[in-house]
Amino acid sequence: MTLRVTFGVDPGLSGAVATLIDGEPGPILDMPVMRTGEKGEVDAFALAAFVRRMRGEHPGATFSAGIERVRAMPDRSGPNVRKMGAQSSFNFGDGFGQVKSVFRVLGVPTDLVEAVVWKRRFALLGQEKDAARLLAISRFPGAAAQLQRKKDGGRADALWIALWHDQMLQQGRAAA
Repeated sequence: MTLRVTFGVDPGLSGAVATLIDGEPGPILDMPVMRTGEKGEVDAFALAAFVRRMRGEHPGATFSAGIERVRAMPDRSGPNVRKMGAQSSFNFGDGFGQVKSVFRVLGVPTDLVEAVVWKRRFALLGQEKDAARLLAISRFPGAAAQLQRKKDGGRADALWIALWHDQMLQQGRAAA
């Protein structure tokens, strides 16, 4: 019987939702995206269906989620600076809000975590983007098949966020 299911969410359109089932990798869902005109947005209905499916497969388990807290990236001068326009910032924040809302509406307790926090914990701070994926393949051999492509970085990030959240919960329980 499953004791706990932990979701980790990298909320961008190229992100993902990963599960840890009693600390071991479970299903990973690329962020579901629906087309609205020429742009995409988070498909909250598909995300909710995934969460409900996990609940149905693990009755009686405790569910929780760690979601990466994202922010707009305002224009700054200088080389190698990522820029995000006003509309892109709004769309990014809208997707983040949809992700948070799905978990909240379904009654799944959530913690928001800054990327710098979970990356520091797993020695990924300042590393190349692909470092998280490569390290995840060795840390989570059961998920290696889902992390083979360079574009699977969102899946790896979601796994690390889930592990961060799971460890924080376990430490909290041990201290209580």
